[in-house]
Amino acid sequence: MRRCPSSVLHLMRYVRLRSCARRGKNRLPLWIRETWSYIKLLVQSLCFNSLTDSDVIFDSIFEPVFWTVDYVTRWFGMVFVCLVVILTTSILVIAYVVLLPLILNTYSPPWIAWHICYGHWNLIMIAFHYYKAAKTSPGYPPMEKNDTPFVSVCKKCIMPKPARTHHCGICNRCILKMDHHCPWLNNCVGHFNHRYFFSFCLFMTLGCVYCSISGRNLFLDAYSALETNYQTPAPAYTFKDKVINKSIIYMWVLTSTVGVALGALTIWHAILISRGETSIERHINSKETERMAKWGKVYKNPFNYGKLNNWKIFFGVEKRSHWVTRVLLPSGHTPHSDGLTWSSMLWMVCSLLGLI
Repeated sequence: MRRCPSSVLHLMRYVRLRSCARRGKNRLPLWIRETWSYIKLLVQSLCFNSLTDSDVIFDSIFEPVFWTVDYVTRWFGMVFVCLVVILTTSILVIAYVVLLPLILNTYSPPWIAWHICYGHWNLIMIAFHYYKAAKTSPGYPPMEKNDTPFVSVCKKCIMPKPARTHHCGICNRCILKMDHHCPWLNNCVGHFNHRYFFSFCLFMTLGCVYCSISGRNLFLDAYSALETNYQTPAPAYTFKDKVINKSIIYMWVLTSTVGVALGALTIWHAILISRGETSIERHINSKETERMAKWGKVYKNPFNYGKLNNWKIFFGVEKRSHWVTRVLLPSGHTPHSDGLTWSSMLWMVCSLLGLI
């Protein structure tokens, strides 16, 4: 009677050891089990609570793609800046070496004075605003504790976000009144350098249009000179003539292409400035307008003070002379608001309207 329970106990022990041995042989490697657990956790996180929507799921699925784009843009920023400098310098070399002697030999003195004055003014405005847009900090919210009012908390910085502040994944920090991250500047476009960025786009577009229009006849002549004629022998051109003709064609094609592309971007930003919003706020305001329309209400942008006043605030124009000294001439003045609070901006609007 005593041996029976012990025999059963040994038998159960033997079966358990055999099952554990078989389970150990069939167990998957550790890295596969960890990967599978991580995937299950990701799937469960997509339906974690009732606040999850299609935007959250989309951002979660494409997060690796966004991270890759941010990483590449961050490390290739200086490459884009060097490309801008090299292309602009090549146009300047062609203008001074090839075009300027032609202008001095063929144009009348008034036209020579016009081309020299306008060309150098446009060049100064382009160089000044590009340097300031690239080197000026866009503005960052304070990292230490303070009494600045905020509208939300950044999910990545875990810091309070003032109004109109957004997180830049490339700069890896929050930007005051962020518009976008520009790879051609290797810098974010925010509160303190937004004017420099738009002015650079505007004057670069004007410069490209100027080169494209003034060099059109030279381009047609150069293209005709290099065009191969199979019926009659081509005229003899020296190596210098071929280099000049190819340089003129290169200049006209580049400036015309950049003028069209950058001109469209400039017009888009001009529309946004007229509405008192940034590129990010355009998306947010559109969604808010649709949301309130479902409730039978009309959404009003709190930072839209009218088209003319929006432009005055953007350029910092307080009197008529500022249209010349702060818009048509290089100016390093800072915006009226500090980017954290917007009460000073409201005071400026009231002063522009003559209310105070």
